[in-house]
Amino acid sequence: MRGDESDSDSGRTDESSVRKSLEMLCQELNMDEQTASEAMQNFKSIWNTYTLEGEVVHWLACSLYAACRKGSTPTVGKGVMEGNCVSLTRILRTSKLSLIQFFNKMKKWSDMSNLSQEFRNRMGRLERTFEVSTVIFRKFEPIFMDMFQDPQGEPPRQPRSRKHRRLPCHVSDVFKFCWTLFVYTKGNFRMIGDDLVNSYHLLLCCLDLVFGNALLCSNRKDLVNPLFKGMPSIFRLENNTPDEPPCVIDRLCELHDGLVVEAKGIKEHYFKPYIKRLFERQILKGNEELLTDLLDTPNFIDNNKAINREYEEYVLTVGDFDERVFLGADADEEIGTPRKAAPEPRACQLSARMQVESNLQQHFEKKRTLAPSTPLTGRRYLKEKELLVTPVSSATQSVSRLQSMVSGLRSAPSEALMQIFKSCSRDPIVAILSRVKTLSETFKQHYTKDSEELPGSHMDFAENRMKLAEILYYKILENVMAQETRRLHGKDMAVLLEQDIFHCSLMACCLEVVLFAYSSQRTFPWIISIFKLRPFYFFKVIEVFIRSEEGLSRDMVKHLNSIEEQVLECRAWTADSVLWEALEQAHNKVPTVEEKLQGPYQICFRGRRDVRN
Repeated sequence: MRGDESDSDSGRTDESSVRKSLEMLCQELNMDEQTASEAMQNFKSIWNTYTLEGEVVHWLACSLYAACRKGSTPTVGKGVMEGNCVSLTRILRTSKLSLIQFFNKMKKWSDMSNLSQEFRNRMGRLERTFEVSTVIFRKFEPIFMDMFQDPQGEPPRQPRSRKHRRLPCHVSDVFKFCWTLFVYTKGNFRMIGDDLVNSYHLLLCCLDLVFGNALLCSNRKDLVNPLFKGMPSIFRLENNTPDEPPCVIDRLCELHDGLVVEAKGIKEHYFKPYIKRLFERQILKGNEELLTDLLDTPNFIDNNKAINREYEEYVLTVGDFDERVFLGADADEEIGTPRKAAPEPRACQLSARMQVESNLQQHFEKKRTLAPSTPLTGRRYLKEKELLVTPVSSATQSVSRLQSMVSGLRSAPSEALMQIFKSCSRDPIVAILSRVKTLSETFKQHYTKDSEELPGSHMDFAENRMKLAEILYYKILENVMAQETRRLHGKDMAVLLEQDIFHCSLMACCLEVVLFAYSSQRTFPWIISIFKLRPFYFFKVIEVFIRSEEGLSRDMVKHLNSIEEQVLECRAWTADSVLWEALEQAHNKVPTVEEKLQGPYQICFRGRRDVRN
């Protein structure tokens, strides 16, 4: 903890023990001398200036991690690699520091050490990956149990004689293989790794692949849960095994809160091509054409070793956080959310799980930049009877709600909206279509571009998000114009429809809702930043937007409401804010709410809205 400056006499007395603790850490980690020396030097500087609460070895781990990430290591065939080949997971295990403790302490260490913004951004991405992985693994366990036999059973012992063939894989091996394949695949798609919705659907793809392999694997139907509701009917017949693996994505989405269109898009455009490449590189062995025989003995032994080896290399070179930590016997202690060791009745297990998620939620909510994009923090918006909604189901329901809002509509003006355009003294259709195209290109360019804070997303995702926003934009625009036409008794709408700020603000609002529904890290004010839109103008369109779209969920309304609060609290009062211009135009008289909401586009304010259920 950061404290007052002190003379640190006691610190100097204990310096030898601190150095010994660091030496023991470095010895266990096989740390290079240069990194160890830098870590000790940085630690002494902070230790002599601040009061560090808690175990010294935990702060040493923070100093060591920061020193590790400053350097680079030459590699054979891969150029220069960031860091020094010591993973965060090894540092934490050696120092007996949980992940949640690490993130809390590392934030304080970054402040005390005045670490670079680049390093802080890295920590932010790492924490986001941890959050997503935690939520996904909590979902993975029950789905696997639904599809396969209980992995907690005792695996058969391997025969001691080398003459005997190796035994087929146990269901616990399949459990670990499926998770490792998922985290390895996810790590190779940066635009998926910190996205909860996409990550979840990628997990369903992995489960679908492994399940199909289990059904087609000779004499390995014993791995499968015969009571699985998604079991294809043809496999329920004895001695009847088709030539191709089944696709159970539809049933998995139906049973476990997935979105079929999203999941199948991930499967066809990302997952299957990537798995094929793993076959081509001979990382995976089996039937390359059908992507089967993964679980056949001895294929499985080689496949399991290869995937773990590749993932370990990924962790050392890119990933940092070894997501296989969830598979260990001490997983909850390493993460920082210990459960009771004794078995409990089902109701108590549910209570314990809620407590674990509550602990995680408290951790995530400490960091304002994670809210409201972290699904766990969305619980505070739910009504009491909805407390058992899982983070994944909450996220996928937001996407489903969004899709229902635009269902059956096109990303173009409807006939009714075209008629409104034609009724104007000057038809605005050309300017509107041109503006939408320009905004679309701007959005896709920035959404797919790497930044210091976030990796760039894939163009497919960018186009999908933009298409949804365009459909929503035309829908809202039609509703607004219909309301204003009735209110103004058929007056000319040309002046309103020609106001660039109104259209840019409305499109930005539509994109903000879409990004929020997908739990994107690109939260406000990202969208107004890329559109170079003043916060005060964006603020003024929110009321119009909410009033014109009845399909908005409670969470969406709450999110837009939080943006209003941000603008009113600070963003509207910056030196370059247009609010000052409004005050000058009002002759130094504070304008009323109605007056502020009327310009620059004439849509009047008609009272507070109700929060949607």
